[in-house]
Amino acid sequence: MREEKIADPRGGSVPAFSTVEEPFDGVRRIAVLRGGGIGDLIFAMPAIDAIAATYPGAEIVLLGSPVHAALLDGRPSSVSRVEVLPIARGVREGIGEHPDPVQTAEFGVRVRRHGPLDLGVQLHGGGRFSNPFLIALGPRHTVGSATEDATGLERTMPYIYYQHEVVRGLEVAALAGAEPVMLEPRLAVTASERSAVARHLPVDGGPVAVVHPGATDPRRRWPGERFARVIEGLLEAGASVRLIGDAGDRPLVAAIARSVEAHRLVTESRLQILAGTLSLGESAALLEAADVVVANDSGPRHLAQAVGAPTVGVFWFGNVVNAAPLSRRRHRVHLSFTVNCPVCGADVTQVGWTAERCEHDVSLVTDVEVAPVLADALQLMAMSSPRSDTRRARGSHSRRAG
Repeated sequence: MREEKIADPRGGSVPAFSTVEEPFDGVRRIAVLRGGGIGDLIFAMPAIDAIAATYPGAEIVLLGSPVHAALLDGRPSSVSRVEVLPIARGVREGIGEHPDPVQTAEFGVRVRRHGPLDLGVQLHGGGRFSNPFLIALGPRHTVGSATEDATGLERTMPYIYYQHEVVRGLEVAALAGAEPVMLEPRLAVTASERSAVARHLPVDGGPVAVVHPGATDPRRRWPGERFARVIEGLLEAGASVRLIGDAGDRPLVAAIARSVEAHRLVTESRLQILAGTLSLGESAALLEAADVVVANDSGPRHLAQAVGAPTVGVFWFGNVVNAAPLSRRRHRVHLSFTVNCPVCGADVTQVGWTAERCEHDVSLVTDVEVAPVLADALQLMAMSSPRSDTRRARGSHSRRAG
């Protein structure tokens, strides 16, 4: 066991983490288990980059979800390839789908097709299901987190829910001897993706605001009429606004657009609905081109930060601990401090295994007001540099940007 050191401007060094284990010997093939959505992958990237730097030349296979494969396909990153997880309890759930032992066995064969695994890294959570799943793949060494009732790995740290996911991932990476190379996630945008979204940018080179009003969890959704008021303020300031989301967000964004149009005449070129029309890569490029992104705590907001866009996010305060941006110069956070379900009064600060979630999916962020969100959006948009050069440079933050 060793202490990880970072430079001290006064001379000497100070530890970034209290302990960093010694790297394993002879590691050539690494499997990283991290399912979930876009944000889950982005939070894991600093840990994956740290592992790649510690084990240069090793193949890193991400055991992830279909959306991870879609996002990383053809994109420069520390991930060598993505193997899509089979339906498995606590690892990848599917509506109406059930675990199939044959598919799970075939998955293991695919993961090991280039040879046995030297290291398995569990970034998927508390480990009740993910740790046995990883162990079954047969890696020589394993690291990860675990709750008290989960199977331990060779090197294990306790899983405590309220911890920032990036820091949690870096602590797990430290179990494998990996020192951080970055703290805030970065993701590259390709030239072809930029070309594909150029038609959605204003021809006059004016400012662009991208708004994402959706969220997988309805409790994280700020009311649509408040997004409409923010959009009106952005339009009045001269911005062109692009409303994005997946196909399921189309009714929401259409209602928001109608609300904006009911208050003032908006030309089609100034306010565009792009929900359900962009690929993940095109969404990344549009977000990179934005002068400001306004969104709920959602995958697209995390993606916007990773590609270098300034962001204004609406968060429930408990999720700030786990998922908010760490810096504030280019990223602003507006918090709701709701602690009880507005319908039944249940304590919403309890998580997962400690308490059952109530049945109500009402928003927990309605106490966030419009004025401060708009003020931050306007300030960040004004601070943003002209698109001609800096939007391209933002994607180069990744050390392998294309």
